[in-house]
Amino acid sequence: MTVEPVSPVPREARGYQGEVAGLVTRLVGSSIDAGVVALALLAGWVGLNGFKFLLDPRGFQFSGTSLLLSFTAACAVTVIYLTGSWAITGRTWGSHVMGLRVVDRRGQRLRPTVALLRGLFCTFFPIGLLWCGVNPSRRSVQDIVLRTGVVYDWVPRRRAVSPPPGSPTG
Repeated sequence: MTVEPVSPVPREARGYQGEVAGLVTRLVGSSIDAGVVALALLAGWVGLNGFKFLLDPRGFQFSGTSLLLSFTAACAVTVIYLTGSWAITGRTWGSHVMGLRVVDRRGQRLRPTVALLRGLFCTFFPIGLLWCGVNPSRRSVQDIVLRTGVVYDWVPRRRAVSPPPGSPTG
């Protein structure tokens, strides 16, 4: 009796490993990421108010929030979260849950400058992500402009995957 090695890729998903991700999977991953950013912002606000309480317990009042400050903080946290995640592991928490990885045209992890540009592009032009729903190669505007791709990749280690179809080398 031979024992097959245990694969980190679920049996049902093995046929999709390395394929370009579609719109629904990306939207679910992005929704999870939006929740992560919202929790980070809430934790920051609670932490700030907790610090204010420690400094002056008797005169403590919860700090109000302004729309401009909240929007600016949300944009900054989103860009930092996306850039750091893509540059370090190639995936955000939402991508990890959905089995996705963002790769460059060679199937490798993004360089920090490309990760930053993609983070800015996704934060300030999120509607461009919907283009993967109508593009035959399932690439968003961000993917086309920056020559990146989002592929199914359940393997936890950082490794190269095949380039996304429709990329200059794929």
